[in-house]
Amino acid sequence: MTSVAENNVLTTKLQEVVAWGRKYSLWPMPFGTACCAIEFMGAVSSVFDISRFGAELVRFSPRQSDLMLVLGTINYKQAPILKKIYAQMCEPKWVVAVGACASCGGFYDNYAVVQGIDEIIPVDVFVSGCPPRPEQILLAIIKIQEKLEKQARGEVAVDKPKAQVHAD
Repeated sequence: MTSVAENNVLTTKLQEVVAWGRKYSLWPMPFGTACCAIEFMGAVSSVFDISRFGAELVRFSPRQSDLMLVLGTINYKQAPILKKIYAQMCEPKWVVAVGACASCGGFYDNYAVVQGIDEIIPVDVFVSGCPPRPEQILLAIIKIQEKLEKQARGEVAVDKPKAQVHAD
C-alpha cells in the first residue's frame, strides 16, 4: 500500500491548487477606447492565440470577468465609468493598462486626459508601447499568472508594486 501511494499521491496546499486553476482560467474583459484595442484583437486571433494562456473566453460584462484590459486613452469624462465597471468585477480581479495612453496619458498631455489609469483604479501590470504588440499583451497575461502563483505561495503580498512590461 505504501509503495502505491508513493507514486500516485501529490501533496500540496489548497491555495496553490486554487491559484493553479485561476492561472489557467482568466476571464478577460477589454475596455477598448483606441488603437490598443485593435492590437488586442490580434492577441486573441489564431496567429497569437491568447487561449494558449488560459484567457480565451473574452467577456464584455464586468460581472463575468476577473481581468480588465484597459486599451487606450481614458479621459476624465470616462473615468467614473471605468471606476464603476471595475467595482462590478468579480474578486479577485486584475487590471492591465495596455499602451502608453492607459499607462501615462501618452502624447495627450492635456486637461481632459487621465495621465495613467492608476489614478482611478489599481493596476497590476503596465504594458508600454504605442500601440504595444500582441506579444506584449500576452506577456502581461504571463505576468498576471506569475503574480497569482507568487501570491499563493505567500512570496508576494497583494499590495506589492506593479510589474511593467517594456517594449523591445
